[in-house]
Amino acid sequence: MKPLLDVTVLKSINNYSLKQTTVKRLPALILFSVIAFASLITSCSSNGNVPSPATDSVAANIKMYTHTWDEIINHGKLDLFNDSSFTKNVVMHAHPDIVGIVSARAYYANYLTGFSNISFTIIDVFGQGDKLVKHWRFEGKHTGNFFGIPATGKDVSVEGATLVKMRGGKIAEEQNFIHNYEFII
Repeated sequence: MKPLLDVTVLKSINNYSLKQTTVKRLPALILFSVIAFASLITSCSSNGNVPSPATDSVAANIKMYTHTWDEIINHGKLDLFNDSSFTKNVVMHAHPDIVGIVSARAYYANYLTGFSNISFTIIDVFGQGDKLVKHWRFEGKHTGNFFGIPATGKDVSVEGATLVKMRGGKIAEEQNFIHNYEFII
């Protein structure tokens, strides 16, 4: 028995059908190609590796911030609690909140008088806009009065994270997340 359609006839029908489908989709393919090419050209001609002003601002904030805290904690430079590094009404969230440069200086003086052999390490810091996040480690020997806790002679190693808000290149607000239990045992 002879097939109803010859194989060559089927091939020609399939080729015709494929050509018709391709012709119908051609405008969409052309439009897609133009958009893809335009996107490629735009991304290649944009400033590529040149940082934007926002990126520069974040980098400047990180540099200032890490330098300030390194100098204060590792080198005891409490005089960096000033209006060049901190906003006038800087807020350090605690119980109760510490507000203002003078109060922040007095608060952090407890770390410098309460501990010797201090090592403060910023493990990582990153930011977006006017916000920074810092992962840090504080180590020292409890050899002095620390917020009213008499010296224990104990070595302390504590890690924490700090959420930071910057304003005009100055530290405006901080909130530390830390397990304080290490300090009192």
